[in-house]
Amino acid sequence: MRVLLTVQMDTAKANKAITDRTLPGIMKSVFDRIKPEAAYFGSQEGMRTAYIVFDLKDASDIPSVAEPFFQDLGAKVTFLPVMNFDDVRTGLEKFGSH
Repeated sequence: MRVLLTVQMDTAKANKAITDRTLPGIMKSVFDRIKPEAAYFGSQEGMRTAYIVFDLKDASDIPSVAEPFFQDLGAKVTFLPVMNFDDVRTGLEKFGSH
């Protein structure tokens, strides 16, 4: 299932990860496993935030994706199912056939 993973990083922990140069490695270790379709970075509610779209193959994968962000960055992490336009069109076609 395609999901939007939002990672809001604790400012103090993210500052430390930037200063000690571990932030890129934290992100790379997760990205190497989940192979994101897209990743964007900005701020939300005054916190450094990553917006990552990827295919969550199984709900049991959630801990291995979220824990590095919880443990290393003190992050707030959310998973939101999302669709691209092709998914919406297919879903609407199914709806119309009822």
